[in-house]
Amino acid sequence: MDYIGGIISSISGYMYGYILIALLIAAGLYFSLRTKFVQLRLFRESIQVIAEPKKDRDSISSFQALMVSTASRVGTGNIVGVTGAIIAGGPGAVFWMWLIALLGGASAFVESTLAQIYKKKNNEEGFYGGPAYYIKQALKAPALGGIFAVFLILTYMGGFNALASFNLTDFVKAYVPAENATLIIGAVVAVLAGIVIFGGGKRISKATQVMVPIMAICYISVSLIVMLLNISALPGVIASIFSQALDFSAIAGGALGATIMQGVKRGLYSNEAGIGSAPNAAAAADVSHPVKQGLVQMLSVFIDTLLICSATAFMILCSGVDSSAYIDEAGNTMNGAYIQDSLGANFGAFGGYFITAAMAIFAFTTLVGNYFYAEMNISYIYKNALNNKAFMTGYRLLAVVIIFVGAQVSAGLAWDTADVLMGCMALINVPVCIILGNTAFKALKDYTGKKKAGKEISFKAADIGLENTECWK
Repeated sequence: MDYIGGIISSISGYMYGYILIALLIAAGLYFSLRTKFVQLRLFRESIQVIAEPKKDRDSISSFQALMVSTASRVGTGNIVGVTGAIIAGGPGAVFWMWLIALLGGASAFVESTLAQIYKKKNNEEGFYGGPAYYIKQALKAPALGGIFAVFLILTYMGGFNALASFNLTDFVKAYVPAENATLIIGAVVAVLAGIVIFGGGKRISKATQVMVPIMAICYISVSLIVMLLNISALPGVIASIFSQALDFSAIAGGALGATIMQGVKRGLYSNEAGIGSAPNAAAAADVSHPVKQGLVQMLSVFIDTLLICSATAFMILCSGVDSSAYIDEAGNTMNGAYIQDSLGANFGAFGGYFITAAMAIFAFTTLVGNYFYAEMNISYIYKNALNNKAFMTGYRLLAVVIIFVGAQVSAGLAWDTADVLMGCMALINVPVCIILGNTAFKALKDYTGKKKAGKEISFKAADIGLENTECWK
């Protein structure tokens, strides 16, 4: 197992140390320039379109799709991921997470708009789609779409859900006085997640639309209290984020490289912009124009990184707890202990209880949100999957088993496996979005043109010169 773990760790280091940093930043810059920085220009518009009601009773609303994607994005990466990035890369890693989010907003807009344009209709579940579907339909490359679908299922139902289950168990086990605590916690989490998962996409969307807003508001509120309690330290914290992010004197020792890599890796893991996950939720939304859901998913990136991740970073950095004490002899970061001690410095025992509760809720919504993506893609590999009750029962049972097993794995292997699988998705989806980007740019021009002219905001594929779409004829 150590040998396999070493190989996966090496692949992860190469992917994020060289390939993905260049690819994600370049793609984000390209999409930002081509859309005239849509993530800034239409930010207010992205907030306004959330409230659009769905037309079909059996479909998912724009808000519900936002909550599903935010449930997946806002999870363990926002707590332990950010914490680990600061331990390994210093405060400067936060700056690189912000940069990836800012550029990633444009990437999220493009991939989610494409998912809406090429979505499919399912009579029982409303709409479905995602990168696998626009790869097949627009690029005429069904095999590549199948490869992407397999990677997504392995990433979200496998790597990410195993990781979320591990992180949740690692936090909660301190409160379970039993030798087999991980087995007990893993079983309880698996059963609770199974109740939601076996309800399918509709139950997942209904659960997340209630849990996500509540947990996000509570978490941000506590972070604001921490900042107010440590208001004198705040200017120094902000200064350290920028100064250490751009400390080129640290290049010789490799410190700057570690800062950038940690920021990019954890930023990508947290906001998922460009890797092709959120488009699966975006395609399920019932909206009057594809661009509307592109704008909504763009907003989800900002909610995740600029709000939730920043909340974690400021809670930790304002506490003044020294991060260097949270690296064990094997070189592993003790993420849970660091953030628990940071909150404990301000709230005592309550801090530990709060972050454990937040971690449990974040992880749980991540588990069910991730499964939603996996279910969208099993239909690509097996067309009649959703209509085959026996098959879906087995598929959902497998998802529950993975959640249980994930609670028992090692931290390093869980993180590296999830990173590599996520990186493989990005290596397929980002180039595809660049190739198909002109379609999203035309849709954006159509939307803004109609908005400016005061026309009804509706869409037909023919408006941008397309014919091969199922839902926008």
